[in-house]
Amino acid sequence: MAESGVYIIGCTDCGESVCAASGRISTQQGTALEIFERSHDAQKNSKLISKVIRSGHTSTTEHMLFNLAFENVSVVVEQFMIEFRLASFTVKSRRYVDFSNSGYYVPKLESEELKAKYTSHMDFLFSLYSELCENGVAKEDARFVLPYCFFSNFFCSLNGREMVNVLRAMLYGRGKDIPEIYGIGLSLLRECKEKAPGVFENFEADNENYRDLADLSFVHAQQQEQELKKDVEILSFTPDCEKLVAKAALIESGRFSSTDIESALADKRTVSKILDAVFASDRPRALESAVFTVKFNDISLSTLTHLARHRMQGICVPQLDSCNRRSYIIPPSVKESGLLEKYIAAFERTAALFEEFKSAGIPSGQSVYCLLSGNTIDVVSTMNGRELRLFFALRTCTRAQWEIREKATRLLFELRKEAPLLFKSCGPSCFSKGKCPEGRLSCGKMSEMNERFS
Repeated sequence: MAESGVYIIGCTDCGESVCAASGRISTQQGTALEIFERSHDAQKNSKLISKVIRSGHTSTTEHMLFNLAFENVSVVVEQFMIEFRLASFTVKSRRYVDFSNSGYYVPKLESEELKAKYTSHMDFLFSLYSELCENGVAKEDARFVLPYCFFSNFFCSLNGREMVNVLRAMLYGRGKDIPEIYGIGLSLLRECKEKAPGVFENFEADNENYRDLADLSFVHAQQQEQELKKDVEILSFTPDCEKLVAKAALIESGRFSSTDIESALADKRTVSKILDAVFASDRPRALESAVFTVKFNDISLSTLTHLARHRMQGICVPQLDSCNRRSYIIPPSVKESGLLEKYIAAFERTAALFEEFKSAGIPSGQSVYCLLSGNTIDVVSTMNGRELRLFFALRTCTRAQWEIREKATRLLFELRKEAPLLFKSCGPSCFSKGKCPEGRLSCGKMSEMNERFS
């Protein structure tokens, strides 16, 4: 079995040739293929690519693609990675796969006593996970007690430009204080330099002053405490969003004068019909004109992965070490299992272990593993109307994980209050499209869902 870490299992076979050709095509005579045929000198390519990158034209590196396999890395690494929205991911599902024997990451701790406490506690948590599963608790609920050190395996594909961003964050940004992520970054950089020397030649010099987190130390911070919050809060949205989308659609058609457009927008029924026509389109670009910023309160770390998978959004996720370890999700299935006391004790004991680590001076990059998947944080997401339609189609479906389904449903009903014409037909696919895409896995409740969402 391969050691824990990340492996480049695939890379564009023409490598830096296509990057160099893209750097030449703007200034040289010839067709695309003619220029590409002149771009097979590795040394000249590397020199040109390095020059182009220094001039700021880094888009040329997007033509080189990398396929990565993450082998037995902690879920901390997974969470770090999935925030890179221009990369593609396929992750082993905690909803369906049994993680009882997945194993876990052990940080390097100088104190043998603390190391023994750490491993003993993690063994207890995995044992509780198995016990929950054996007592009828679904894996998607039992996973809330999995510690954030458990091993994850996943594939990731990204272009050269995004690879630079990932390595920059690993080695100079928010990942540098987590030894596991920093070590993975070093090994990945070595491989990248072998496969793309021109792209990564000056990587260290170019990024030594990089900082990916704003310094907000001047703002006074209150001690964290439990507070009553809504499931979701709409922080901001485009004014007159319904009329704006309708106007964008009319302009896009290219058939209407300014007078025609203003006349159409003055009639609410016409606006509604225009929006219906946009919804029926397979390319509803006009919906992207309306933008909504939303705060998801007390979302579990497990469910955060479902939200973060939506690539077309701006998402702001707090650093994991800022999580309130006394705040966590209790699934209804756990309450019915007879293991509620053990479940609550798992979170209390994990919080106590974190406090012990903190008192012993263990840095946050090591104690971050004293988090459970059921711990909660607040997240801000910004999506446009088109992405929200997709979000609701996937996440209000009965096949969606229950926590993200509850958040999505609540958000949809809140948005309908603000923009009823824009969101009136949003909901699961059976409601919004009139058919279920789940095949034999369909819940068979189409009429019930139609009634609920209409």
